[in-house]
Amino acid sequence: MVGNPRPSDHPARWWIILPDGRMECRLCPRFCKLQEGQHGFCFVRQRDGPEMVLTTYGRSSGFCIDPIEKKPLNHFLPGTSVLSFGTAGCNLGCRFCQNWDISKARRFDRLSEAASPDSIAATAKRLGCRSVAFTYNDPVVFAEYAIDVAQACREQGIMTVAVTAGYITAEARPEFFRAMDAANVDLKAFTEDFYHRLCFAELQPVLDTLRYLRMETNVWLEVTTLLIPGENDTPEELDRASDWFAANLGPEVPWHFTAFHPDFKMLATPRTPPATLARARAIARAKGLKHVYTGNVRDREGGSTWCPSCGALLIGRDGYELNGYQLDGSRCKACGCEIAGRFECWPGSEGAHRQSVRLS
Repeated sequence: MVGNPRPSDHPARWWIILPDGRMECRLCPRFCKLQEGQHGFCFVRQRDGPEMVLTTYGRSSGFCIDPIEKKPLNHFLPGTSVLSFGTAGCNLGCRFCQNWDISKARRFDRLSEAASPDSIAATAKRLGCRSVAFTYNDPVVFAEYAIDVAQACREQGIMTVAVTAGYITAEARPEFFRAMDAANVDLKAFTEDFYHRLCFAELQPVLDTLRYLRMETNVWLEVTTLLIPGENDTPEELDRASDWFAANLGPEVPWHFTAFHPDFKMLATPRTPPATLARARAIARAKGLKHVYTGNVRDREGGSTWCPSCGALLIGRDGYELNGYQLDGSRCKACGCEIAGRFECWPGSEGAHRQSVRLS
C-alpha cells in the first residue's frame, strides 16, 4: 500500500483494473470507478495504489444486545438475543434513512470500538447471544469483515444475520451469503422511480438478490418494506409487489410492513398511519402470503404469528416481547401444521430491552 494506511485498512476484494487504468469495484451494482486515492459511493472502499482497501475493517460504531425480533426476524430463533453492530458508510443514498448518522458517516472517529472477528464471536458466546447481526449500516459495504466475523461465529456455534438492502452483484452474492444463516432484506418499494429518486439506486438488483436467496441458498429469509406516505403505499403498488412476492419468493417467506417516521432529508413527510400498515398486510395476505407482519407500531394482530391452517395464535407479541408460544418444534400445537422458520425446542426469553455493551 502507498501512503500511511490506517490501522483499519484491509485488502478488499471484488474489483478489477479497467483498460483506461481506473479501478472498478465489483461488489455492488454501482460499479464505482476509482482513480488513485478515491473512495467509492459508500465512502469506505478506497483505491490505494494498485489495490483496493476496506477502511473500516475491525472497527465498529458500537455494540448492542437486541431481541432478534427487532431485526426484524419473527421466524428465526424467536425470543433469543442477538449481538448487533455496524460500521460506517452505505452503498445506497436513501433520503429517509433511519440510521443516517451511521450509514452516512464520513469521519472514522465515528468508529469508536476496535473489534476483531474472534473477539466478537467470543463476546456473543459469553453474553449468551444465539446470533450476531450485521446491521445499522449495510454489511455489503464491509463484506470482507462480515464474512470473517461470520466464520469466527460458526466456530463458536453462533449464527449470523445480515440486515441488508440486498444491493450486491451476482459476482459477490455467493460468498457473502454463504457465510450467513439468516437475512432480512429491505425491499424499499416496487418501482424504479422510487429507487432512483429516493435511494439513488435501482430496484432490479434487489429483486435479483431476493430470488437468489430464496431459490439458491439455505439462508433463512425475511423481507421488510418501510411504507412511506405518498411514496410507496398505494394499493396498486402493493398489489403488484404482492403478486411478484408470491410468484418469486412463495407464500412462506415472512414480509414485514413497517411504519415510517420523519428523519434525515424527509422531515416534512408524515408518519405512516396504522391503517396503511393494516391495509398493506391485508393485500399481501389476500395474495396467499401466510406470514405478513406490521412493525414500528403496537399491533397485536399484525405483530403476532398465526397458524395459516387453523388460525391459532402461535407466537403472541407485544412489541418485541413474546407473551405466548404454541409451537411444538416447528409445528402448530393445535393442528400440527408445519411452520416455516428456524425454531428451537423452546423460545428464548430475551424480552424487549436493548442493552449497549463494550467488547473490552
